[in-house]
Amino acid sequence: MSKIRMNTEYRNKLYNRIKDVFEKEDTQERQGFFEARENFENQQTTAFELARQVVERSYPTEDVNTLQHFKKKYGDPCDVVAKDKCFYFAHSEDVDDEGEKKDTSSHFDFGLYGNLNGSEYGNGENGQHFAHAYYREELKEKGLNPDIIAQQSGKDNNPHKTKHIEANDKFLGRSHSSYSNENEIGLTKSYNQQFYLDVIGTSHCRSRAIACTKKEYEIFLAWREAKGNVIAKHQTWIDSLQKQFEQLKIGLKAYRYLSEGIELATELGIHVDEAELIKSNSTGLTIYNPSNLANLIKGMKNKNVSREDKIKARLLYEKQSVN
Repeated sequence: MSKIRMNTEYRNKLYNRIKDVFEKEDTQERQGFFEARENFENQQTTAFELARQVVERSYPTEDVNTLQHFKKKYGDPCDVVAKDKCFYFAHSEDVDDEGEKKDTSSHFDFGLYGNLNGSEYGNGENGQHFAHAYYREELKEKGLNPDIIAQQSGKDNNPHKTKHIEANDKFLGRSHSSYSNENEIGLTKSYNQQFYLDVIGTSHCRSRAIACTKKEYEIFLAWREAKGNVIAKHQTWIDSLQKQFEQLKIGLKAYRYLSEGIELATELGIHVDEAELIKSNSTGLTIYNPSNLANLIKGMKNKNVSREDKIKARLLYEKQSVN
């Protein structure tokens, strides 16, 4: 029986099958990302409850109700209460070099695409990166690529990247208006709706600073750092996957027959039905022998290993060394 030659279709099928398994493996990087996301959610609950207390301390509910009553009675001249999810919090407990008190303030945005740099301007891609990572499973389920920003880290903007980012934002229902949330739909809208509070003044948060204590301010900073850590851990995980994917692509491209591609999958502990796909032969490069390539890729993984498995591996190593 003649061997089936490898072609682009078979390579893509094998690559996607193995890639899917890699993304679901319980590695340290993957676990780190999930833990960072869970920690952010916990800190988000704490930080927003504190924000509610701080905002209502500056804008008491009774005053808000009174002004809303006057708006109904007198119209636009009394339209001074607005819903907002981003706030400038400030404290004056720090001192400058001369020992004088100074104001310390920053912009904290509880929205899905909210900034992470303390300013309402110049957030770059951080807001999008967080939103895509936070709803990664939902985006993957729709056949979208939530990892595109991490995958393209350090590269110039390009049509491929832009296409995937825009598709993600569209699915999440992002509004592209800086000051209006009227166009928000879907997951972005449902996420943001949790964090609106009544404030008195203009509709733009930059025009007011809400007083808080230094301790409260530090809790807001810790929440924002936790949000940034979701991005950092997601980037670390995707970087580790990308290294494995690059080796996988090179190896599969080198194979001439489908049998070696299936052998590679088997060496990686992945079952592939030979009837579904088809195999490939090595070009003679030792590193891309299926067994060698499988060992190379396995060595890139920081998988969580039990104490018992570590002991077994050590005993096997010592036995092989003696032999």
